[in-house]
Order: sequence, then structure tokens, then C-alpha cells
Amino acid sequence: MVLRFTLRQLEYLVAVGEYGSVTEAAERVNVSAPSVSAAISQLEREFGITLFVRRHAHGLSLTQAGRIFVEQARQILGEAAKLNALSNELTGQIRGPLHVACLVTFAQAVIPSLRRAFSDIYPDVDFFQYERDHARILEGLRMARFDIALSYDLDIPADMEFHELAVLPPYAVLHEEHPLAGRADVTVEDLAPHPMILLDLPYSSAYFLSLFREAGLTPHIVERTRDMSVMRAMVANRFGYSIANIRPVSTYALDGGKLSFVSLNGNLRPMRMGIIAMRGASPPLTVRRFIDFCGEKILGMGMDLPVSAGDTPEQKGIS
Repeated sequence: MVLRFTLRQLEYLVAVGEYGSVTEAAERVNVSAPSVSAAISQLEREFGITLFVRRHAHGLSLTQAGRIFVEQARQILGEAAKLNALSNELTGQIRGPLHVACLVTFAQAVIPSLRRAFSDIYPDVDFFQYERDHARILEGLRMARFDIALSYDLDIPADMEFHELAVLPPYAVLHEEHPLAGRADVTVEDLAPHPMILLDLPYSSAYFLSLFREAGLTPHIVERTRDMSVMRAMVANRFGYSIANIRPVSTYALDGGKLSFVSLNGNLRPMRMGIIAMRGASPPLTVRRFIDFCGEKILGMGMDLPVSAGDTPEQKGIS
């Protein structure tokens, strides 16, 4: 039987179905937008089915037939990927695609250096990275968009498992002239009366608010943002303090404002960074090697060590 499609066309179909945009799908699969558009049109002609509804300025929406086709295409691609995994197991080679999601709040501090070091050792691995919030990470794992993910131990579902890599206590982010900035540590009782900039991401915001709720307090939230860099810039410009768990090397916001990082004192739950994977799955050799590599690399970053605001970058590592 002569196939009426290629695996590459199916890959483009799934990408457009997931992102609802030819342009974004093309960026994710690293080809030109016309190539993706042509592949979709060819599939529709070959099968005589309209897979997408084109809406001007609103991207593409899957038709009912399109949703069925995308799901079947995803299964076919998954089965094809097993051949790559099988060949790696038989030959002992680390190669092929690797799809890794990372929590957006610490992606900039973790994933580029991990990817660079891993790719230098295993150049035959096609590494794809995705920065997402925790909710979209869990969704992507279930949809098999990602092989594994780096995130926090926040409400891990029963069908997934978490492998701890580092323990990250919370700390206060303050501008350099904040009245609490000169202290060795502060408590949530100290912070509560002051204006707060909340990092407002799914699951993460609930964690930060729980630090106050468990002490019977309500923080004075004056601004919310979903972007870590914006949060630091808001703090540096004296709009309020914030709370985070990943300490950057630099004590400056992106606009040049000076920050102060002060440890939070008290019986507070830390964030635990680790790898999330689907429970019961048998990851291929390349994925297993990356999991081991993360353990080796992140432990070497010193990310589970408390760091004072006066430490030098050499003392802090990248955390």
C-alpha cells in the first residue's frame, strides 16, 4: 500500500493542531511557515477532508474531523518514535528527539545551561525545550507533547511521578532601600504590612499565599504579574516586595535596579525542584540519560543551599 502522507506532514499537522497557528507551529518544528501550510493543504487534498477552519486574525481551529485526525496522527508519531527508541536501546546510543518542558519561573536559570552541557556530550540528540506554567506542563505531559518536565512538587497528579532534585526555601525579594533589606532574615509577619508584588502563575501563586495563610495573615497585594523579570523590575522600582525560590546570580533587575535577597525565617514549606514524568512509563534510553544528567548537574549547582544577599556570584553558582 502506498502511503498518502509522510511522518513529517503528520508532525506539522499535530503542531498546528496544538498551537492553532501556522507561524507558531513552524517555529516549534523549525521550518518555514509556507512549508507547514503546504503540508496541511496537501493532507486535506489527499484525504478530501477539511482539517482546519481558517479564521482571519484568529488563527486556525480544528474541525471535528481535524481533531480525530490530529489524535490519530499523534498516536502514529508516538509509535514511530518507538522505533528510534528501540534502535537506541539495541545499539546503546544516545540520540534522537528529546522534548523537555521547564517551569517558566526558573527556566532562564536552569534549562539553557542544562541543554548546552547535555548537547555538548550528546550531539546526536535533537533537543526541544518548552517554557510553560505548571498547569500547562501537566497538560503537555498527559498529551505526550513532552517526554519529561522540570518543575516543582505542586499538586502532582496520581498518574504522574516526581523525582526530587533540589530543595529551594523561599526568600524575600526587596529593593535595596526597603526598610527590611538590611536584615539577615525576615518573617512573613514582617512582610505582611508592606505592599506585595505577587508572581501570579497557576499553582505558584497559591504556594506563595499559603505562606501567609498558614500564619493567619493576609498579604497586602498591590500588583500581580506572570513574568519573573517584570516582578523583579517592579520590586527594584519600589512598588513592593515579592517572594521567590530561585535566586539569580545577579542582584540587579533587567532595567538596572538593585535588589536585595533576604532569607525567610520560620517553619515554611520549601519548593522542591524535580523531574515530572508519567507514572508507569518506560522512558527510552535518551530520556533516562537526561534524567540522570539532571541529577548530576543540578546537584552541582548548589541550588539547595541557603544564600545570603552578600554572597558573591562565585559562591552562589547559578541559583
